[in-house]
Parts: sequence; structure tokens; C-alpha cells
Amino acid sequence: MERLWNRNYCKVMVANFSLFFAFYVLTPLLPLYLSEHFGATKDVIGLVLSGYTVTALLFRPFSGYVVDSFSRKKVLMLCFGTFSIFFAGYLAASTLLLFMVVRTLHGGPFGALTVSNSTVAIDVLPSSRRTEGIGYYGLSNNLAMAIAPTIGIFLYKLTGSFEALFWLALIVACLGWLVDATVKLNHGDWHNDRSAAKIRVPVPVIRRNKLSWDRFFLVKGWLLGLNMVAFGFSFGVLSNYLAIYGKEVLGITGGTGTYFMLCSVGLILSRIQGGRALRQGRLTYNAGAGMVISFIGYTLFILMPGWVGYYGSALLIGLGNGHMWPAFQNMTINVASNNQRGTANSTILISWDIGMGLGILVGGVVAELLGYAAAFWTVVLVNGAGVLCFFLATKAFFLRRNLNESVR
Repeated sequence: MERLWNRNYCKVMVANFSLFFAFYVLTPLLPLYLSEHFGATKDVIGLVLSGYTVTALLFRPFSGYVVDSFSRKKVLMLCFGTFSIFFAGYLAASTLLLFMVVRTLHGGPFGALTVSNSTVAIDVLPSSRRTEGIGYYGLSNNLAMAIAPTIGIFLYKLTGSFEALFWLALIVACLGWLVDATVKLNHGDWHNDRSAAKIRVPVPVIRRNKLSWDRFFLVKGWLLGLNMVAFGFSFGVLSNYLAIYGKEVLGITGGTGTYFMLCSVGLILSRIQGGRALRQGRLTYNAGAGMVISFIGYTLFILMPGWVGYYGSALLIGLGNGHMWPAFQNMTINVASNNQRGTANSTILISWDIGMGLGILVGGVVAELLGYAAAFWTVVLVNGAGVLCFFLATKAFFLRRNLNESVR
């Protein structure tokens, strides 16, 4: 059996950890920062934070095209460098409007970077271990989610300074960029672009890619994407309004870091436990089990507004998402042709971003009009609709279009 944990794969995972650490170290505290530092209301907070996701969403389709058509290493370096520099913009933003502009523009390189880094991870994996490797790749995200919010909240309590958090995010992102700079791609794999880069991509190929919608969004996987919109919506509301909800409604202060840590423990456990099912190609099983577990977690969160429901939901949502995410990513890749890896990756991330953006925006509006409890009940309804959609339509949709006989 080919070696899964090769040097380049490990480097890409470390870089992925760095970029998501920089992202998550700020995520739970930004609503508090906007509220305390600029006096922003709940709906304005939702508008400001959703801009990041909307911009990431707009960049995703073009990211998949660029990653599939040009030098992946060069694209990766450019995206990571730009993503890192934007953290300095938070330090310079002295008004709410300026902060909103920086935050919104920052979503662009983030969207392109997550596509390029995950596609490079697929390229450096041996083909016989690819399905399993994609599942383990997500562990780097999960570890970042577990560690970053806790460190961010601890650092803020210690220093009382949001500026220290922005500096930390900037430094960690730059370190990730340096790690990715040492990754070497195989010259023999035409998917990784180097041969294409040497001949500057033939004109006929470029024309074909520009005329094909499938080069920007994997149309043949549209229903898989629709499902991910529902799950992204749910997590968008939860991740961005958890700290304020816990403080204002539940009276739980300082519990956000612990919540994300428990969520990540669930994610990590599910990735390890689900690795065997992924090796066996049981993608629909992993996806279905994960969605049901997550739905129970979201329902528990709102039905039991106390310590048990609060922290119990974290573990269940983590377990569920940890099974669901790699399964959906693999399913999307397996309905795409081999030269559409970047597009397949961008499609699943586009769908997640649409859901996250809608969740942040709608969650803020509903919370302002009806309260946070109503916002989280909306999460339960949307998530439940996603679960029903999978079992009634999406599973059969995937099996009809699946190009890989070894998975089901």
C-alpha cells in the first residue's frame, strides 16, 4: 500500500492548520469587537461579517478555474501571501466602514486559498489513498477550530486587547505561507499544472474552459451543493452568534472557547472513526450518519438552553460534521472528471460559503427582530430540510452520476 503521510502532504496540512487558525482565532470574538469597539448593532454585525463570506463565494468559481488551468504552486503562493497581508488591515482599520471594507475584501484571498491548498493536497496524495487522505486533511481544520478560539479568548482576557489577536493571526498566517512555499509537486502529474505552466496553457484549452460553465461551478454536482448550503447556513449562525447568545441569553460567559474545543474533539474523533468507512468507499453512509447526528446536536442546543444542551450539542455537531464534510467533498470529486479537481473543490466550498453567508446575514436580522432563540430555531428548520433532501433525492442523485465504482 502506498504511503499516505508523505512529506508534502504533511506540509500542506500544517499550512492548512495555519490558515484556519488565523481565521478561527478571530471568528468568535469579532461580533464582540464590533459591538464594543464600534457600537455596532446586531443586524449591522451580521452585515459586516457576512461580507467576508460573500466575497469568498464570488472568488470560488474563478479559483477553481485558475487552479485547474495555471501553476498551482504559484497560485497557492499568491493567494496565501495576500490572505496573510490582509490581517494587517484589521490593525489599520480605525472606523467601522474601513473595517467592513477590509473584512469584506479579505474573503477573496481566503476563498481562493482554501481551494488551491486543498487541491494541492489532493495532488500530493497517492491515488490509492486519496479518499482516505481527503478525510484526514480536514483534521488540520478541526485542530485549528479546537485550539484557536480558546487561545484567542484566553489572550483577550489576559491582555484585553483585540490588537494582540490581529497580530497573532498575521504571524501564524505568514508562517503557514512559508511552510507551503517548501511543498514540491510532482512534475509527472499534469493535473498539478507544471507541464501546463511550461507551455503557458494552450489557447484551445483556455477557450474551452472559458466557454464551459463546468469550469467555474460543477453543474453535474448541483444537488450536492444545495445540500451543503443548508449545512453551511446552520454552522454560519452557530459560529458567529454563539458567544453573544451564550452571554446574553444563557448567562454563560467564557464558554465559547470550550464549546469550539468540544466541537473539534467531535470532529477529530469522527475523522478517525470514519477513516475506515472512507477507505471502504462508504461515502453515502458517512454523509447520512453525519447529517443525522448534527441535526440532533442543533436541536439539542435550542431545546435544552443550559450547560448540558450547550456543551452536548458541541460534541454532537462536531461528530456529525466530521463524518459529513469529507463524504460530501469526496462525492463531489467523484462526479467530476479528473481535470476538474479544482472546480469540484471550489463547488463544495462555494455551497458552504453561500450557506454561511446566508446564515450570518439572516441570523443577524432574525436575532434583531425576534431574538436569538428564533434565529437558532431557524437553524434547526434549515438543517432538517437539508437532511430530508439528502435521503429523498441527493443520495440517488450522486449514485447515478458517480464515476468511481469503488465508492458508493
